[in-house]
Parts: sequence; structure tokens; C-alpha cells
Amino acid sequence: MKIGVIGTGLMGQPMASRLIQGGHTVLAYNRTQSKAESLVAGGARLCSRPADLIEEADAVVTMLSDADTTARLLGIDEADGPSFARTTVIQMATIAPSESKQLMSAVARRGGDYFESPVLGSLPEAKSGNLILMVGATEEQFVKWRDILALFGPTPRLIGPVGAGACVKLAMNQLIAALTIAFSESLALVQKEQVDVDAFMAITRASALYAPTYDKKLARMLERDFANPNFPTKHLLKDVRLFAKAAAEAGISTDTLHAFERLLDQAAQQGFAGADYAAVYSSVNPPTE
Repeated sequence: MKIGVIGTGLMGQPMASRLIQGGHTVLAYNRTQSKAESLVAGGARLCSRPADLIEEADAVVTMLSDADTTARLLGIDEADGPSFARTTVIQMATIAPSESKQLMSAVARRGGDYFESPVLGSLPEAKSGNLILMVGATEEQFVKWRDILALFGPTPRLIGPVGAGACVKLAMNQLIAALTIAFSESLALVQKEQVDVDAFMAITRASALYAPTYDKKLARMLERDFANPNFPTKHLLKDVRLFAKAAAEAGISTDTLHAFERLLDQAAQQGFAGADYAAVYSSVNPPTE
């Protein structure tokens, strides 16, 4: 099958490689072409315009920073934009449920098919094909494309119609922010009071309060080493803002979310926008001179 991939950055590149390993012909487009060139050695073909990819591929996977960028690169609002008549768009980034539904309607107006399958996991899971996929689609779409989705994660899960997968993904990313910030605050107090961190962690691991993300981020926080991110601060900040907007529209309190947003934004303003989101620890516990 011929699969197009628009967005071959941190996550899109290993996902495109998974498609190649699965025996599919991959057409790739990235705004920064150098980020897609490494795929050529694996057999991918680079396209100079998204429209060329869209009109040739059986399916187009998008893994971009936000819904506006996705719409712009798909060209769905352009009068002379590409035809989607033979294409299914599989939107896999984190966007709001309402944004996903708008993309679906726009693609349909162009004669194409659309569904969403955002993923949970980061670079190691993308490389190994162990992402968690939350699919918002019809049953027919899910059955048709399940084997492609399974290249990214072993057990794609159909959540419901378009919007449902996006909703669950936002809910997951809100938990990422909540757990990381809560752990940052507890760790900061333990350090300030000069309590042994190993003793604190031993108790945490033995309790019902433990989450694996604590150990994943512990060394980064202790060493204040936020380089080489699997998931940058700026992306988590974007997702918290999306969740806050969706929550407000649903009549859910957003008081805590605004605190999360402030701390993540502060980390971004400190120069950690492109660093690992564990950098929020620098907002909770600023370094001493």
C-alpha cells in the first residue's frame, strides 16, 4: 500500500520507518526537508509539496504540531487545494475533539475520508511499535485500516466516532501534566527538607500513589538535565491549553489547569520550551545561585 506521511519530526520519522518495515511504500513530506531525508535511505520517497503526496497516496498519516498546521499543510481551505477523492486522512497528533471534527468535515468536502488515531507514548515506543492508539472512527474504517495502525502499536483501540479518540488523548496528556507537576512538588519539598530521596522513592514505589512516570523523570529532575526530549515542554503546554478549552466548553472547572499552564509556560519562558517537559521542575523548584 502507498502511505503518505506529513510531519516526519520527533514522532513522525520513526512512525514512517515502521510503515517501511511493514512493507509499504512511503511518501514523506516535512516542512524542514532535512528531517525527512534520513527516511530516503530506508526506501521512502520525499515529496516537495503535500498536495503531490495527498493525490498519490492511499492514506495520508499526519503527525503535526497542531490542527491549524494540519489544515494548512493538507490545503483543505485552499480554493485550488488537492483532491482527496482516493485518500483517507489518518490524523495522529494531539488536537481538540472539535478541531478533529472540523478537519473531518473539511476533508469530506474535498471528497476524502478521515479518522483520528492519536497516540500515547514517546520516541522509544514509536521506534519499537509499542504506542497506545486511541482511534476515533467508524467500525468500517477501523477494520479497514487496523493492520496499518498495528504497525504503530500492537492493540489499536476503537474508542468511538471522530472526536472520541481526541478526547481520550487530551485526558491522558492532562494526566501527564498533573502527575509530573505533583511529583515535582513532592520531590522539591523532600529535597528542601534534606530527606533522603531514595527513602522517599522506596515508600512511593510501595504505595498505591506510585506512577511509573515518577521514575522516568526522577533523574532528569535531580540532575536538572532536560536535554534530548522525548516530549518537549511546549507540546505539553499546548495540550494543557487544549484540555482547558475543552473542559471549559464542557462546564468543567479549569482552576487547576490554569496553574499547570502557568508552571509549564514559566518553564518555557526560562528557555526550556524545546526541552523535556520534566523541566517544569525548574518552575516548581527554581535553582539556587
